[in-house]
Amino acid sequence: MKKAVLYVHGKGGSPREAEQYAENCPGFDLYGVDYGPSFPWSAEAPIRADLERLQRRYERVVLIGNSIGAYFAMNALQGQALARALFISPILNMERLILDMLGWAGATEEELQRRGEIVTDFGETLSWAYLRYVRSHPIQWDVPTDILYAGRDNLTSRETAEDFARRHGASLTVMEEGEHWFHTPRQLAFLNGWMRDVMAGL
Repeated sequence: MKKAVLYVHGKGGSPREAEQYAENCPGFDLYGVDYGPSFPWSAEAPIRADLERLQRRYERVVLIGNSIGAYFAMNALQGQALARALFISPILNMERLILDMLGWAGATEEELQRRGEIVTDFGETLSWAYLRYVRSHPIQWDVPTDILYAGRDNLTSRETAEDFARRHGASLTVMEEGEHWFHTPRQLAFLNGWMRDVMAGL
């Protein structure tokens, strides 16, 4: 059986990141999506096009989504035939994250609507158009999914992760000492072990 992984990177990432997971995915060809600017409406077409291209060549396609890449992938690939999805530190509730960031910036939803955009002192530009898009495009996700969650994730709360897993029947693995960005040797070893375990059954 010909099998492939479609990898969707997070903010500031690269399609080339897919290569680092090759040893975790024996028997799979790995492909990273180059989706350009970090907006769900612009990422949708390239993510979907890459999946359709792989589906013409492979009998089984597994999705790996990292951080906001998981949200972009869910937004783009709802209703698509995927063997499985693996999410690493995923953004699972984009509306909640935007509202949380508004709070961190000391701003209100009404202020965002009035101004259109708010540039925060923590490096994010919050957008009313983005919030409206998220609300008008709710996620309907029915792909069998495995989630790796970091206990110290500063973007997605434990409650959000547990709620998503419960509603979508996803498995949830927690590394308590993990951070949103898995980058230390110990964190990467945990991530790689988790991914090998999941991919072994596919």
